[in-house]
Amino acid sequence: MTEENGVEILLIEDNHYEAELTIRNLKKNNLTNKLVHLDDGAEAVDFIFSKGQYEGRHPHHPKLILLDLKLPKVDGLEILRQLKSHEDTKGIPVVVLTSSQEEKDVVESYRLGVNSYIVKPVNFEAFSKAIAEVGMYWLVLNHNHNS
Repeated sequence: MTEENGVEILLIEDNHYEAELTIRNLKKNNLTNKLVHLDDGAEAVDFIFSKGQYEGRHPHHPKLILLDLKLPKVDGLEILRQLKSHEDTKGIPVVVLTSSQEEKDVVESYRLGVNSYIVKPVNFEAFSKAIAEVGMYWLVLNHNHNS
């Protein structure tokens, strides 16, 4: 985890193997200068909204949130619901990166305002390519009003 102020990517993923793969692939493409990895949904909500242990943290919002849906304490859909219902955070691009192919998760994610929904490929090379493309698009190519 790097400094909390000035974070560019917030990775919310409880599977440490998948988080490590994601970070390694972002690094390989020079996209991890300011990355924070959290593995607990409740901690992620506190981080985003500067509550709990993050109270007093300058609320500099990430340029991109990579969000798993299946998280301990607070699930990804609830995090997405809270993000998209607050004026300060609703413009942050959120990419759901999950193993869930359940139609209800896809439909609910888009209903709540997710920017992209990606089912994690089981194949290592496909996963590596997907992560590189997601990072490149949202951090380099996409013009965001929060930039």
